[in-house]
Amino acid sequence: MPDLSQQLVYVVDDDQGMLDSTVWLFESVGLKAQPFTSGQAFLDACDPAAPACVLLDIRMPGMGGLAVQEAMRAKGIDLPVIFVSGHADVPIVVRAFRGGALDFIEKPYNEQLLLDSVQRALSRQPVMATNQRAQNEVKARLGSLTPRERDILLPLVQGFNNREIAEQLGVSVKTVDLYRSRVMKRMQAASLPALVGMAIGAGLVEPFSLEAASA
Repeated sequence: MPDLSQQLVYVVDDDQGMLDSTVWLFESVGLKAQPFTSGQAFLDACDPAAPACVLLDIRMPGMGGLAVQEAMRAKGIDLPVIFVSGHADVPIVVRAFRGGALDFIEKPYNEQLLLDSVQRALSRQPVMATNQRAQNEVKARLGSLTPRERDILLPLVQGFNNREIAEQLGVSVKTVDLYRSRVMKRMQAASLPALVGMAIGAGLVEPFSLEAASA
């Protein structure tokens, strides 16, 4: 059992209330949490050698989460990153995962979901060991989709909304709603960011470039 007191979670969020409640959550389970209200403050104080992970808000004044992620890469800070956001559109999610994010969680988040994600990030090696198994599971779920469900899945993870998908496929929006819920259930995706992460891991959104994602 790892010594939680030696592990650190950097929490970067400009919302002071969210910051305080998140720090309290981590400390309640024995994790040390260090809060920052700006990306630059985090970058200035971050210890790249620490047994740590980073919980990073996407939308912040000044330097947003994606810019912080890019700055981390430029500085050689190789800490696992978990993004949180109340505005998780597909292009942002794709860009975050392509930048190496471990997870992307929508606000308001489920506390246990967040804690599980942080524990996976802090364990590092076990996370890498389970990646192949997870990818195999995702591929098996993809294989279980019907042709129509696959027709819905691809534009969904490329960022098209239900009305646009309906127009592409020549079906009603109600039909898209129905199949979208089936896809989420079959893929065992709790959220759209989770589904996008699975699709990226399976190579379904390979043509989706960073340039397109940031447009």
